[in-house]
Amino acid sequence: MSDAPFLLQHALLTAPNAEPSRWMFVLHGILGSGTNLRSLAKRLAAAAPEWGFILPDLRMHGLSQGAPPPHTLAAAADDLVRLGDHLGLPIAGVLGHSFGGKVALRYLDRRGDRLDQAWILDASPSARPRGQRAGATAQIVAMLRAMPQTLPSREAFFAITAEHGLSRGTAEWLAMNLRREGDAFRLRLDLDAIQALLDDYFAVDLWPVLEEGRLARELHMVVGGASDALDPADRARLAGLGSTVLTHVLEGAGHWVHVDAPEALFALVAGALAPSRDAR
Repeated sequence: MSDAPFLLQHALLTAPNAEPSRWMFVLHGILGSGTNLRSLAKRLAAAAPEWGFILPDLRMHGLSQGAPPPHTLAAAADDLVRLGDHLGLPIAGVLGHSFGGKVALRYLDRRGDRLDQAWILDASPSARPRGQRAGATAQIVAMLRAMPQTLPSREAFFAITAEHGLSRGTAEWLAMNLRREGDAFRLRLDLDAIQALLDDYFAVDLWPVLEEGRLARELHMVVGGASDALDPADRARLAGLGSTVLTHVLEGAGHWVHVDAPEALFALVAGALAPSRDAR
């Protein structure tokens, strides 16, 4: 067994021939992988070539398997600190969706120095009592647990997901976690680890990171207007923070803001990364 520190699998993305002076972590949600926000990152790199983007698979997701426990937001944030130290790049920003958004908040807290930009995409900073936890994600995890460990084909996976009422798009996203083993397919996910990460996600209150306000020069919260990820109390609390946090509501967008409102989200982030905004 190797004694080398655990490092997240990751991809680096820049505009062609660009030499970025600053880098941003781009963090996916639960059950996802670093490729989930690749299209957004690619467009941002083209619009702001002075920025490069690091797309990691968060612990126990994608190819970042074998992370040592405990599986918590703090451990996920420490993974990012370790990866940043390993890469030796000037990391000046973080952007995260859903579970990745709360990891981003924890990362701000763990870093200890100020970032230029932080973007939290439709993720509540609140702790949620067990009875209020997100039903859809829990149902998906339960479905994955109940599946046979090996499946004869990808279509067999899609048949099971259809029986549980999942859309084909959601099923294809989940199918990114299937890996061929001989003539069969197996989920690469450690569902116990995923459950531990979800449990910590719902248990941790990260409002103090937002309220402190000093950990990022610009801290943006993007809320899907049609999403229930942030409840009315969350939205009221955000409004009460005033200029400490820049809140953007994408009307009509659900939880998957980068899918439901890609142009509006791109315009927001690209506008903030533009050199004219940063030269102050």
